[in-house]
Amino acid sequence: MARTHYIAGNWKMNTTKAEAVALAKDLVEQLKGKTNKFMIGVPFVYLDAVSQVVKGSNIILAAQDCAATSNGAHTGEVSTEMLKDIGCQCVILGHSERRHEIGESDELINKKVRKALKDGLEVDLCIGELLAEREAGEAEQVCAFQLSAGLAGVTEEQMKNVTIAYEPVWAIGTGKTATPADAEAIHKFIRGYIAKLYNQKVADEIIIQYGGSMKASNAAELLAQPDIDGGLVGGASLKPDFGKIVNYNK
Repeated sequence: MARTHYIAGNWKMNTTKAEAVALAKDLVEQLKGKTNKFMIGVPFVYLDAVSQVVKGSNIILAAQDCAATSNGAHTGEVSTEMLKDIGCQCVILGHSERRHEIGESDELINKKVRKALKDGLEVDLCIGELLAEREAGEAEQVCAFQLSAGLAGVTEEQMKNVTIAYEPVWAIGTGKTATPADAEAIHKFIRGYIAKLYNQKVADEIIIQYGGSMKASNAAELLAQPDIDGGLVGGASLKPDFGKIVNYNK
């Protein structure tokens, strides 16, 4: 079935406030009239300023994380209530940099997923294997576990607000990229596993993005694959030629 093409830019811990606003303004202009789905994951401190820029446009505003709890005595945390209050519509969860740098567990990620969905935010759930796991032939096993754990307690109805981003950890920020055939094979496996967790309808409808060093030079070949429905783009989303990726059509 035809799925919406979904390109997301994850700005990570980058930009000044002025740069963030300028990037957002440029994207709003580039994407006017485009019918695909677009999202930008903005640092917490710039979400409010960028929200004013993208309001009323076809760009979804996302945070790069959220708390697993509601407002209260949780120093340093940012709640889903706060995110919605400033115009956020989505949150990126389970990113490998939070899994492996911060030490977030699958259990914590699942709590965040369920909290975000309960409070009406879309979720972009990231999964993917380390290089050692890939070399050991465990890529599918790792992805299956992260899907089962991350989506525990998520209903079929809530899955309409979930996107999966497959990010081979060994390819993030390294310049290395899975070949289109390798990426497609894992995406196809992920779709099949979601059919086992839910049903074929959910699997057919869910958007699965590729998130391992996608850039203008390799985006078209990756996005041409039947089970790759878009990209979660990191460093390349901060560059002028990001437009070549967001303007791609299958």
